Amino acid sequence: MADENGAQTAQQQPQVNMKILGQYIRDMSFENILVQKGVTGEVQPELKVEVALDAKKRSTENQYEVLTKYKVTSTNKETGSEMFILELEYAGLFHVENVPEDQLHPFLLIECPRQLFPFARRIVSDVTRDGGFPPVNLDNVDFVALYRQELSRRKETETAPTN
Repeated sequence: MADENGAQTAQQQPQVNMKILGQYIRDMSFENILVQKGVTGEVQPELKVEVALDAKKRSTENQYEVLTKYKVTSTNKETGSEMFILELEYAGLFHVENVPEDQLHPFLLIECPRQLFPFARRIVSDVTRDGGFPPVNLDNVDFVALYRQELSRRKETETAPTN
């Protein structure tokens, strides 16, 4: 529809409003297995990174806690023995307005973790460096693919027959 000036008068969606109210380390653990075992000499590390996400509505209107969980395991390529394990739960408190209800879940588990990722990446890098290893610089995480995998996994568990 156009008004007398030819301008579009279609009803506009209100603009999404997102603010990061705070972010924090909820839980962190770094275990340097290599030092505990007293291993010396050359090792060739191989990294495995696991990422999990969670979001919860808070009691205050339009506020959500989004939790990103990272587990970084380094093993020796030659022996397969673990060198270190880093587990990080990094959370953010978000104020989110004007997101349609059917889009809120993906918004919280895609866009919010995307905002938190650079900070979690820095923590992982600093902790591994301070733990005596070369700093681990996490590759970018495709939160859209991660979200889709989780939806597929949930769908499979819902349709799986129970005995």
